[in-house]
Amino acid sequence: MTIEAGPDQLYTTRARAADLPALLALVNGAYRGDSGRRGWTSESELVGGPKLDAAALEAILAAPAQAILVLRAQSGLFACAHVAAQGAGVAGLRLLAVRPALQANGLGRQMLAAAERYAAEHYGAGVMEMAVLAEREELIAWTERRGYLPTGELRPFADGELAAGVPQRDGLTLQLLRHLLAA
Repeated sequence: MTIEAGPDQLYTTRARAADLPALLALVNGAYRGDSGRRGWTSESELVGGPKLDAAALEAILAAPAQAILVLRAQSGLFACAHVAAQGAGVAGLRLLAVRPALQANGLGRQMLAAAERYAAEHYGAGVMEMAVLAEREELIAWTERRGYLPTGELRPFADGELAAGVPQRDGLTLQLLRHLLAA
């Protein structure tokens, strides 16, 4: 997929090992506001520390049933999304991030659509799931406008597969959202 972006052409591809430093900066900047300009996806007031480290990213890139998709141009990475096959026709969406300075320009919607297509085409997924900090009501509302509905399942925030970082307050929870993918 290609869209016009001035002299650069934006296109979606799978991330590669050479993208590691740029991916770390993109994800940690978007989620934790380390970029100097906190975007609306920043959760730094709720969770501290990095969202992702090099070892975790290398493991994702090496895993056969996972992919990190990036929206790139000659000038660098603009957005990313991590898609993981979860079995039984379900894929998980994680690490959906857009450079903070470029948020609110439709790149998140574009990256989300690319991740959904990838999950359906490569993993045979008919359902996409994501876990979002329940305290991030504006982010949950954004995902609901894109067809993701709360399942009613809440999970405690714990450093691990779905969450990373140091909670800045007690009682943080993750809300599981689910979306049926177009057939």
